[in-house]
Amino acid sequence: MPLRPAFPEEGDLVVATVSAIRNFGAVVTLDEYGKREAFIHLSEVAPGWVKYIRDHIREGQKVVARVLRVDAAKGQVDLSLKRINDHQRREKVQAWKNEQRAMRLLDQVAKALKISSSEATDLFASDLVSRYETLYGAFEVASADPKRFQKENEKSNWASAFLKVARDNIQPPHVSIRGVLEVQDLAPDGVEHVRRALEAAEATDPASVTVQYVGAPRYRVVVEASQYKQAEETLKRATEGAIRAIKEAGGRGSFTRT
Repeated sequence: MPLRPAFPEEGDLVVATVSAIRNFGAVVTLDEYGKREAFIHLSEVAPGWVKYIRDHIREGQKVVARVLRVDAAKGQVDLSLKRINDHQRREKVQAWKNEQRAMRLLDQVAKALKISSSEATDLFASDLVSRYETLYGAFEVASADPKRFQKENEKSNWASAFLKVARDNIQPPHVSIRGVLEVQDLAPDGVEHVRRALEAAEATDPASVTVQYVGAPRYRVVVEASQYKQAEETLKRATEGAIRAIKEAGGRGSFTRT
């Protein structure tokens, strides 16, 4: 079973290699889909009028493109180079490189299990892609949260080998996000109310949430986590908890993401 379907879907970003330049466009091969051919029409090469296509792309060049149309029955895929921005292009290239690396790590797992890479793909890699979105994502989870990975794959005799390769080769992802929390209470015992509100923020997750004094009534809340989504959720819970605590005490609070 392949790690990817036979065709991309409309709207997907794909990595491709330019194989031939024509007057009316370019023929490319899709690196992630078994070198399947696709086409980029001249009008989709760059914004505005393109006089000479080779001013923009050349044979052998790797490009990131957006899928415009897919006709699986005819085996046709149409792409666009101009309908993506630089940020999307960089993210796609990095994701593609990560998957290339993940395939090399899969070879190591297969070797440890004394099976072929294709057998490893059929045995567990395709299922991991379905569960964790990408093979590299599976290696990241195994490295950053091995207990979770072990629990989710506890009945699998390949899991130990996979965990070892992940631990030896993948640095757990790390993100740090922050914002400014303003909490104030003018009551005689308002200082105590503020202190409790800030403690409520840190108590959300003492291992990842830090509250730093900026200058009353402003306090910086910093959250560190292995994944961006997890960090955002923790930051939201921490600041909402602090604001709720200060308001219940009769004060006021607000939060600004920075």
